[in-house]
Amino acid sequence: MVDIQTWLSVQQLHADYASAVDSGQWNLWPEFFTEECVYKLQSRENHERGFPLATLFFTSKGMLKDRVYGITETLYHDPYYQRHVLGAAVVKKLDEGKIYSEANYAVFRTKFDKESTVFNVGRYLDTIVQTPEGFKFAERLCIFDSEMIPNSIIYPI
Repeated sequence: MVDIQTWLSVQQLHADYASAVDSGQWNLWPEFFTEECVYKLQSRENHERGFPLATLFFTSKGMLKDRVYGITETLYHDPYYQRHVLGAAVVKKLDEGKIYSEANYAVFRTKFDKESTVFNVGRYLDTIVQTPEGFKFAERLCIFDSEMIPNSIIYPI
């Protein structure tokens, strides 16, 4: 059983994460993670079958910072806004200082000259740890439900 303060802190971590990436503050994104971390965006089918293929797969905070550099300095793409709608995180397990949680998400995309569309829907499977700076993701698996995704995913989910 998780205490209310821990549960609220997990909810706040999720809300702060979504706020940062939805507002385009890309430099904040890596700060939600530990130095040695995993961020993976993977289809539900591949995840459930144990297949390693992932759309995005980063294994350190340095790799996340490289992605931010790519987003802001080198990638050419049709810009868009994104907006997360999150379900409340469910703490599945507490074990040796780690919090294992799951939360549903839906990300909507709005191109500057078009209507909003559903962009990516799935669930986060997170491993969260306490650090001197507060709770951080040691692992964030973004498991999307559809086998098909739009032409590319530029911004963090």
